[in-house]
Amino acid sequence: MLSARIRNVVLGLMLAMSGIGLPGTSNSAESAKQVFGRQALPAALKPQSHGFYSKGCLAGATAMPWDGPTWQVMRPSRNRRWGHPALIETLEELSIKAKRDGWNGLLIGDLSQPRGGPMLTGHTSHQIGLDADIWFRPMPDKRLDYSERENMSAISILKRGTPYVDDQRWNRSFERILYHAAAFEDVERILVHPGIKKKLCDTVKGDRGWLQKIRPYYGHHYHFHVRIGCQDGSPGCRSQRPTTPGTGCGKPLDWWFNVALKPKKPAPNQKPGKPKIITMDQLPKVCAAVASASEMPETRAVYKASSLFGFSVPALDLPERLDPMAALASKPIEAEPQKIVSPVYTDLSILVSELPLPKPAPSR
Repeated sequence: MLSARIRNVVLGLMLAMSGIGLPGTSNSAESAKQVFGRQALPAALKPQSHGFYSKGCLAGATAMPWDGPTWQVMRPSRNRRWGHPALIETLEELSIKAKRDGWNGLLIGDLSQPRGGPMLTGHTSHQIGLDADIWFRPMPDKRLDYSERENMSAISILKRGTPYVDDQRWNRSFERILYHAAAFEDVERILVHPGIKKKLCDTVKGDRGWLQKIRPYYGHHYHFHVRIGCQDGSPGCRSQRPTTPGTGCGKPLDWWFNVALKPKKPAPNQKPGKPKIITMDQLPKVCAAVASASEMPETRAVYKASSLFGFSVPALDLPERLDPMAALASKPIEAEPQKIVSPVYTDLSILVSELPLPKPAPSR
């Protein structure tokens, strides 16, 4: 166990490397990551998404309960179980469908921070409470304790050393869970690794229209990313362009394997790019008010799921108040990522906006 002094030094170095100032420094007033990353509870305002998925904030967020009969929330120390109420409701309904179709339930990964905004580590999206990551690993039969949720690894479903699905890990229940997620009217996109998209293109029979929502993207081989659209009552929410018509199979998908996922040699003497720091003045103006608003008590903010009636489990041994800075020391979702012949990155490695995308860049 690291001493408090050593831990603070380590966190300070990580903050400095990320371009984030410590609380109370001049930089903390400029970096939106720092402003929103240190929030432990949501703003006591009505639920509204402000801005775009990769540049915005969230008012009046609702928390996914740590436990439900058909889900468990992972990596509690990150405190990223917050979203627009419509997203939380969708996740509950999806978990019930998963239970009926071969999965024991869902392991819920990152949603948003309590007030959305740029995160201290990882995602460039997930800022307005309309994004959720779900592990490609069914919920176990037992209830995981705090330590297990912090340390259990998600599992890649790709064949080691390739960008293709491992048939020994894949089964039709994976197809069904993605089908159910795509069936929600509010769900606009589901991001998966191109190898998973290819598997679906090769195997889905009958109705294939839902494949339009399944979008190939870097990473996403150990979880899938559900994105819902802007909700009524959020006039400041900026929608994403509609997905391209068609299944997205064939030539559009071939580009990923022939160009995007080919190993690339770094240019001679190429220096690593500096992380882009979003400042508060780059976010919608209302986000400053969201960041400074009074806290909503957690008891009011947790989603009152209909499926929770009559359901009870032992309480998690959580800290009395989650430390927002704990996200910096949290383990990656996939603790031991496989070596894959493609530029795949874990949450703590590189921002999506800095990936070396070949041209033309794909639309997510």
